[in-house]
Amino acid sequence: MVDKWVTIATFEYSSDLQVFKIKLESEGITVFVKDEYTINSDPMISNAIGGAKVQVFQEDKERAIEIYDSIRSYAIGDDDLPVTCPNCKSQKSETYYAQKSIFYKLFPFFEKRKYKCLNCKMITNP
Repeated sequence: MVDKWVTIATFEYSSDLQVFKIKLESEGITVFVKDEYTINSDPMISNAIGGAKVQVFQEDKERAIEIYDSIRSYAIGDDDLPVTCPNCKSQKSETYYAQKSIFYKLFPFFEKRKYKCLNCKMITNP
């Protein structure tokens, strides 16, 4: 059988992924981190390459996602309250940047912030 790696999460900085990686390893899940050293050598290119990716074996995917959902933090709005999805009323959203043009890929901080609901996948403006 050929083991297949799947990406569970991406992080802009490798220091942010260490808590998740250690938690997965403590639960007995084998973890591979892709592009960690690239980002450590030049953090400015993190957005260009899509961040550091935490990968697990396909058979551990569901368990790893459950663990990630139990420890991750969700988007907080300008009012310091969790962002609520207008479609499904879930409070499990994360910041989303479309980066549709080369300009926004190079300078993502100019793009207006949006939120993506992790429950229904709807993208909303604040």
